[in-house]
Amino acid sequence: MIRISNIYYMLAYAFRSLNAGNITHMGGEEFDNLHELFAEIIIIGMRKQLKRGLPRHYTNISEELSNLRGKIDIQYSLRGLTMVRHRLVCGFDEFTEDTPSNQLIKCTITHLLRQSDVSSNRKHYLKFLQANLDNVADVGYVRIPQQRIGGAEYIMLVNICRFLLDGLLMNTGSGYKMREWLTDEAMSSLYEHFLLEYFRRHYSDFKVRSAQIDWDVKGEKDFLPKMQSDIMLSDRTSKKKLIIDAKYYSKIMLSQYNTEKIRSNHLYQIFSYVKNEDKEQTGLVDGILLYAKTDEGISLNQDYELSGNRIGIRTLDLNMSFESIKKQLDVIVEEWAS
Repeated sequence: MIRISNIYYMLAYAFRSLNAGNITHMGGEEFDNLHELFAEIIIIGMRKQLKRGLPRHYTNISEELSNLRGKIDIQYSLRGLTMVRHRLVCGFDEFTEDTPSNQLIKCTITHLLRQSDVSSNRKHYLKFLQANLDNVADVGYVRIPQQRIGGAEYIMLVNICRFLLDGLLMNTGSGYKMREWLTDEAMSSLYEHFLLEYFRRHYSDFKVRSAQIDWDVKGEKDFLPKMQSDIMLSDRTSKKKLIIDAKYYSKIMLSQYNTEKIRSNHLYQIFSYVKNEDKEQTGLVDGILLYAKTDEGISLNQDYELSGNRIGIRTLDLNMSFESIKKQLDVIVEEWAS
């Protein structure tokens, strides 16, 4: 299990929002459930956003009007016989708050208001925010691309709403309902992005990236699958590299003949990444399978030397204080860099 307050820290790193003003104080607060956590994130983020005003964009509007505005849509005017009624269908641009991103925020607030485990105090603030979004249309859940424009706090707010709806909403056939916990797919993505951004932020002396690894083969490569590492740390001085493969599974080990074993495909994957990155066979490329610790209670801290390269298997306990999580991650880098 993951301590709910740690979900906040993971979101803050993943969405690069650690410097987003006073929203950072939330990490020390205990929450009873995920809905409360997301409600508080949105309340704090939207309060600040409303003070500076919601971002607006030009949106193309097509409307039947009695006075000319913009361009006349002749085709629709003739088809609808609007001129008989002394009206025209006009197309024009309007500078409006009714954008897909603001609609997503409003949709998120609406769904959180329906949750019985959100406190009445937070629902009071959510209703206030909803009332301030009268100029934004009430729309159903629609996937939108990741937000990349606007201020840092607005980008964070929209992307967290997007992440929440993608990870918690499920279609019941008669409509959408919120899960109590994020899907494994959503948690896996969050876990991976959190680790990448943590190492980027705290280990700027190293080159930290999610790098594509080229196959060390002769001949045509078009039909070979891509090898995309989750995290790669490179020491510019020593030329050492560490490839980390982030794994988030409800069950880490597989049982074979009544014995618990690491999943073979995971080991083959990290071994392939390391050996193809270490084309000159220097032994300077290491790999780690970094599992999020599960309720199984299994803790792994194993190292193996395979064909001249070190492969480690670790578990990261996310049900501890965040300071303890940082120490676990720092130890991984310190042991590799030493």
